[in-house]
Amino acid sequence: MPSFTDRLRFLVSPRFRAEHPLVPVVRLAGAIGVGVGLRQGLSFQGVAAALEKAFGMPGAKGVALLVNSPGGSPTQSHLIHRRIRLLATEKKLPVWAFCEDAAASGGYMIACAADEIFADPNSIVGSIGVVSGGFGFHELIGRWGIERRLYTTGENKAILDPFRPEDPNDVARLRTIQERIFSGFKDLVRERRGARLDGTQEAELFSGAFWAGEDAKALGLVDGIGEIRTTLREKLGDKVRLRLVQPPRPGVLAQILRRGPQQEAPLGGIEGALGGALGSALVDPRAAIAALEERALWARLGL
Repeated sequence: MPSFTDRLRFLVSPRFRAEHPLVPVVRLAGAIGVGVGLRQGLSFQGVAAALEKAFGMPGAKGVALLVNSPGGSPTQSHLIHRRIRLLATEKKLPVWAFCEDAAASGGYMIACAADEIFADPNSIVGSIGVVSGGFGFHELIGRWGIERRLYTTGENKAILDPFRPEDPNDVARLRTIQERIFSGFKDLVRERRGARLDGTQEAELFSGAFWAGEDAKALGLVDGIGEIRTTLREKLGDKVRLRLVQPPRPGVLAQILRRGPQQEAPLGGIEGALGGALGSALVDPRAAIAALEERALWARLGL
């Protein structure tokens, strides 16, 4: 004879019934940590609440991550990675990552928080390395008769100043920091991917190179080729339910300021980046730099 609970099941919406496996989905998209003011990039603060909600959802059979990032801040990437692993261990839930346009550099670090990683054949995956960049303006300001005045209380306070000639000691200090971060990145990938990595290609894997989906699979950077719905139906059945978990929405004023000046039509490539940067600069000049930095991250992947 059916139990009292079973007799009342018809009152519960099918989407909440246990026989339909539930998988919360968290989208992790954008350049990591690149942003200024209200124009924030992908950050730990921005996604922490969504991750907590996803892993805490009653009846969840696992959590899916939609990763679409060219990389960015190694710190923010690592914080997001660690929180995903902490929640997965605490809730005893499997995690699946699905790469979209790119899961590169810090984006790949985040994807490595998953137990299994899947990619589209056209996804860009990898770019395991550390990069720093800048410009040197000392000759330019000299040509225009501009005098640089800088006052510090420490001999290393103004290293890598773009308005002074490059100092080899400054570069050596930066290299040391890069190597420390790079070493941690490699250890993380080895720990998470383990024997799935092609051990004969380790030098290439950690060269900073990136690959399309099929080649990334051959190297062990991803586990399979597939998109989220088809893959999870194969794992959990045709009745699997995917529920997108959104981060908290900003207030009305924040949304208006975030959009900035309206443009007639979106532009692609560097023209679009410059147009967006110049439009953003009308609200906050720092946003122009952030927009160009983000565009540069995508451009280095050919996207």
